[in-house]
Order: sequence, then C-alpha cells, then structure tokens
Amino acid sequence: MARQLGRLERCLVAYNGRAPRVHLSAFIDPCSRIVGSVSIGRGSAVFYGSVLRAEEGELVVGERVAILEHCLVEAPRGSRVVIGDEALISHHAVVHGAIVGPRSLIGIGAILLDGVEVGDECIVAAGSLLPPGFRAPPRTLVMGSPARPIRRVSADEVERVKGMLREALEKAEKYRGALHVER
Repeated sequence: MARQLGRLERCLVAYNGRAPRVHLSAFIDPCSRIVGSVSIGRGSAVFYGSVLRAEEGELVVGERVAILEHCLVEAPRGSRVVIGDEALISHHAVVHGAIVGPRSLIGIGAILLDGVEVGDECIVAAGSLLPPGFRAPPRTLVMGSPARPIRRVSADEVERVKGMLREALEKAEKYRGALHVER
C-alpha cells in the first residue's frame, strides 16, 4: 500500500517517525504536501497546493476521494479525521479535526472545524462555516456562516456530485501522465 517513488518523495513528509502511506493508484500532485500519519486510499487524488497534515493525530482519506486545489485537511493533536470514500473536497476548503461522510461534497472555501461530522451524501455549500461540534445528518444541504441544515439533498444532486467526482478523478489520471508521476 505504501509508496515513496520519484517526485512523490518530495510531497511526503515523515514527522517524528510518523510517515504518510499512499496507495499506488492515488495521484498526488508534486506541489502538495502530505505530512505525518496520513493514509490515502485507492484511486484518490490530491491536487495542486493542497496540504494534508497529521503530525500528532491521524488522517484517513478513503478510496476514490478528490481533494482539489489549495485545500487544508488537518488532524490536530489526538484527533482522527476521516474523509469517506468518494467524497469531493472542493477548492480552498479547510477540514480541521472533522469527519466527512462518503459521497459528500464540501464546497469551495467551506470551513469545517473540530468535531464536525458531515453525514453520507451531504452537500456543504461554498463559503459555509461549520462550527465546532456541528452535525449534518445524511443527505442534507448545509449552508451559511454559521451553517445550518437547509433541506434534504435530492437524488439528482447526488448524481451531479458523482459526476463532478468522476470528472476530477479523470483529470487526475491525465495530470499523472502529463507530469510523469510514477505509480
């Protein structure tokens, strides 16, 4: 499961004996940084300028997850952060000490603080601030600053998120070829 090949070695940073583990099929852009106890699952992608940190916590990125440009995902001391399978973390989002359920979308510039739990197939609107301890039930649209549940997510919206994720993962494969990132 673990790999540290070619250009990827510059992205992976061991901290105090805690080293990242990245599945061979994952795409990690050379401009990103993965620090400490971070595991990244099969078929996932971390795009330009994103930072995933777990120096004193644990960060688990599931399978087929896309973390887009300039995101910060951090597991602070003693915490476990999980990004569920097939989740999409959009540009400039911050996930700090939070859990994101499978097939959820975290919108552009959204901020999730310590203890937040986003259920399966949720949509967190762009620019939303989820305060510490906030809970979003499955299939809920969350919006605002501070955020609040707005309504149920429709089946069409779930399908749109799946399509957005598919497009992001297809781009990751093209970037892998263009950047000659080793598997």
